[in-house]
Amino acid sequence: MKTLLFILDSVGIGALPDAHRYGDEGSNTLAHIAETVNGLKLPNLARLGLGKIRPIKGLDAQLAARAAYGMMAELSAGKDTTTGHWEIAGIVTKDPLPTFPDGFPAELIDAFTKAIGRKVLGNKVASGTDIIEELGPEHEKTGYPIVYTSADSVFQIAAHEEVIPLAELYAICETARKLLTGKWAVGRVIARPFIGKPGNYTRTAHRHDYSLEPPATTVLEAMQSKGEEVFGVGKIADIFAWKGITRSFPTNSNLDGIAKSVQAWRELASGLVMTNLVEFDSVYGHRNNPQGYAQALEETDAHLGELLALVEKEQENGLLIITADHGNDPTTPSTDHSREYVPLLVFGSGIQADYNLGIRKTFADIAATLSELYDLSFRCPGESFLRQIWLGKE
Repeated sequence: MKTLLFILDSVGIGALPDAHRYGDEGSNTLAHIAETVNGLKLPNLARLGLGKIRPIKGLDAQLAARAAYGMMAELSAGKDTTTGHWEIAGIVTKDPLPTFPDGFPAELIDAFTKAIGRKVLGNKVASGTDIIEELGPEHEKTGYPIVYTSADSVFQIAAHEEVIPLAELYAICETARKLLTGKWAVGRVIARPFIGKPGNYTRTAHRHDYSLEPPATTVLEAMQSKGEEVFGVGKIADIFAWKGITRSFPTNSNLDGIAKSVQAWRELASGLVMTNLVEFDSVYGHRNNPQGYAQALEETDAHLGELLALVEKEQENGLLIITADHGNDPTTPSTDHSREYVPLLVFGSGIQADYNLGIRKTFADIAATLSELYDLSFRCPGESFLRQIWLGKE
């Protein structure tokens, strides 16, 4: 059995009931983008049933969907990448990961600068593109790395590749990861290398995430323990600190992520390909660019047909699950993630088409479904939807 779990990073589909607690009341990433561009053109996703989950301008809500469709609520506290992915893999996080809206405490920064042997610049909440323009020239003069955070649980370190070589930047990030434990245990330390000159700095594709290890066993580890392959495409291996990942396929763009997913699927004998397409979030959501976000969605949709054909070719032994990990509505004043439902599309020759899976109570329903599909002993807070939609499954 082969499964492709395809995560469209930040492609939310409407505010959760508790969104007001996170400052996200009224957010709806997909619907608001569609309104901004006067309708999205996503023929493949529409045929799978995306427009039947909730109204999205440009998507047919009346067609007979090729997939089972629904949406999922996040049960974990928070709205970040780490908790979203962990929940998809079966871990519900009760306490939100720490954030630092006023920058990191002096105690932590002092320990960090002592450990790396140099001072730092920044130490505040900032947009990654804005802060390198602001502090890039001083960074080039001093060699001090730029440290910043966001509304998410992240410790980000930016450095010019000609000032701090990649290997050294990664070592600095590893040092930070070792320090960031206990009350400082942010979800991710992120290396943010850039190139260029003042006024024209550009972040490169050499980003690297250093995540906390999952606090409990995930369905990925359960699959690996049973001898199944688990291939991570994009930043998946980083998010799970390599726990449960047998092979990683790094990517430099959404389209590269699709190409690597195709490669991984073809090389997979049995098991799971788990893909994250990050540009929706990192390039368009965090920069409040709904037009660019719409174009990225349409480009991804145009290449989705090849994946659908590959999955369908496997007959009853191929499964595609499309979802997201949180929202990031680019039409709101905020540039941060938004607390939203995420879409759920399940496609394959053995799957009941045009079936409404409704509103799932947790992202962990995916982990529970994978556990049943692969006959694992893994248990989690989710509820499998396999028997609802798998034709011939008793």
